[in-house]
Amino acid sequence: MKQSLMDKLQLSPVVLEEINRFLTDPENPLVERFFKVVDKFGGVDEINRKAKDSGKLENLMARLKSKDSPHVAELEWLMEARDRGSFITVSDYRKKVLGDRVEKYSFDDTFAVTLEISALNFFPWLMKEARQAVKKQELMPGRFIKVRCMKEQEEDGDLLATTAAIKIMGSSFCETLDTRGTDGSNVHLGGPETITGYFGGIGQPNDYPLKWLEEYLYYYTEYGIRQVLNINSGTILLAYFMNKIGIRNEFKISVYMGNDNPYAVLWTLMMANLLRSDDGRTSLIGFNFSNSVNNETIEICAEVRRAFGFEDLVRFEHHIFETFHGIVRQPYDRRDELMDLAAKVRNISAKHEGGEPKIEETREHPSNIIEYFLSKEDIEKNQLMPFLERSYLDKHNALNNTAKALTERGIAIIAAPNLHRKQ
Repeated sequence: MKQSLMDKLQLSPVVLEEINRFLTDPENPLVERFFKVVDKFGGVDEINRKAKDSGKLENLMARLKSKDSPHVAELEWLMEARDRGSFITVSDYRKKVLGDRVEKYSFDDTFAVTLEISALNFFPWLMKEARQAVKKQELMPGRFIKVRCMKEQEEDGDLLATTAAIKIMGSSFCETLDTRGTDGSNVHLGGPETITGYFGGIGQPNDYPLKWLEEYLYYYTEYGIRQVLNINSGTILLAYFMNKIGIRNEFKISVYMGNDNPYAVLWTLMMANLLRSDDGRTSLIGFNFSNSVNNETIEICAEVRRAFGFEDLVRFEHHIFETFHGIVRQPYDRRDELMDLAAKVRNISAKHEGGEPKIEETREHPSNIIEYFLSKEDIEKNQLMPFLERSYLDKHNALNNTAKALTERGIAIIAAPNLHRKQ
């Protein structure tokens, strides 16, 4: 009886045929508008060619030099430090943490945890972090999330410099486009301070998905920026469409989407599976869980991910710490849970959005997620930059505490691979 009921869950070939017929209908206005934006950027092959060329490190550096950017010297220092081996190797880091006990451990790279930090919003913070890592023989993140206004960082040169720096390090990174809930698209929002307006929609109403698509293709072709944050089911669908026709785009789904139970994750991964490209690729490279998920939920979701063959393709990004103000009740600390989870679930990242709560509560100005949305002008006018930089470095310190705890448990970590060689 149970099996006969389960069989009713199968997708009907008739329904799939209806969907295919709708998607390929030349009179379909949704698909026609999608292709109009793609054609504006030269079509699939030209988009991929431009993105590959503009994202090359040598081309990013050449553009910075042509602008007489003051960041060039810092980037050259980073390359020299990388080439000299100034950053601690993974093997030496393990010896530093474990001492003579290191010989008793066997680290399994298939369960390596990516060290992730958010949000890297200003290039000087990254360089201060790198110099601290050299001085103290710490680890640099294997993944960075950026949230600063794209146009603003494009204009002051931070976009080029930070993109180049992360490529030098070999880490992955994700940008947040300006077409988002705080850009005026959501009538419920008067700004980040009215964040509850998100309950009326995340902020991509009406024609905004097409604006998001156009903004994505601009930064993809101009800077080679491949990974962006995705917060809305409509823009997620357009990202799947791009992948389906051959554009090599990537995105990760935000915590704001609310993947907080296995059924939500099944929905997310099922759509990724249905819209794979012909070579089996998906543009979904990861997603944040809601902060409320427990380990059991993540373990079940890992079974769903494995069933669809996405274990190596889709990263689970899990908040270990959050900003002290603006998003969750404190203290928020999931490190101990991570220790148990990491031994069971592959391809997971430990996301550090805040510092250690016990450190944050002592700061004159603790971290606040609302400040991600401030303009550089407002930050400088209110003399906040030193506080925001301190908050970022607190996150770096928390990330290194997590790396130490994982190493003490014999769990492998992924730090910036070009800086931290294995041997």
